[in-house]
Amino acid sequence: MDILSLVGIILAFTAIIGGNLLDGGQFSQLFQLTAFIIVIGGTLGAVMLQTSLPVFWRAMLMSRWVFWTPELNIEKSIEKLVRWSQMSRREGLLALENASEEEDDLFSRKGLQLLVDGNEPDTIRSVMETEIGVMEQYEMQAAKVYEAMGGYSPTIGILGAVMGLIHVMNNLADPEKLGSGIATAFVATIYGVGFANLFLLPIAGKLKSVVLKKVMQYEVLLEGIVSIAEGENPRSLESKLQSYLR
Repeated sequence: MDILSLVGIILAFTAIIGGNLLDGGQFSQLFQLTAFIIVIGGTLGAVMLQTSLPVFWRAMLMSRWVFWTPELNIEKSIEKLVRWSQMSRREGLLALENASEEEDDLFSRKGLQLLVDGNEPDTIRSVMETEIGVMEQYEMQAAKVYEAMGGYSPTIGILGAVMGLIHVMNNLADPEKLGSGIATAFVATIYGVGFANLFLLPIAGKLKSVVLKKVMQYEVLLEGIVSIAEGENPRSLESKLQSYLR
């Protein structure tokens, strides 16, 4: 679990709610169901309108990466590549067929299979680069769903504020209804700006960073597998790939 993300959310809540209490406000003043429905419902509706179903669904699935990021270990990948390189030099490329069947990562398995099938290094590079490009584009689109929500949320909050003020103006003769209208107006604005800047935009940034790290790991695998196809010395291969760790 990503402890830093958990600490960040706790700190954000503590700062907002604690600041309100220190200023003489009440805890219950920040909770307004009508404002919540307007902001969350309006934001989700707007982003659904602009996003295809597969991308939207992928974005929802990727949200868990905020706390539970995929296992990405470049150093472990380099160790595997060096082992495969040594195996191919001792026993030939066909010896990697068993390694491909035992490999859990689909990208690595595909690269090893290309090696076993005797493809040229340029062909292997072309196929794997296409795979990386498609993956990066698809997952970046999913991450940008949260970025889009972060753009819509403050505007929907302002919309909720205007609706609350309209409610106030329609009930000027009834003082008992003025309080709820004013609360909806101001709390909707807080929700819109707060959700965007404390959650949605940071989530988008976190997901993009995970995608970029995933791309880097795939690039390490690409370079390693192409080097094996070219017959590069395992020590030279390890030395070249170590640069990704820096």
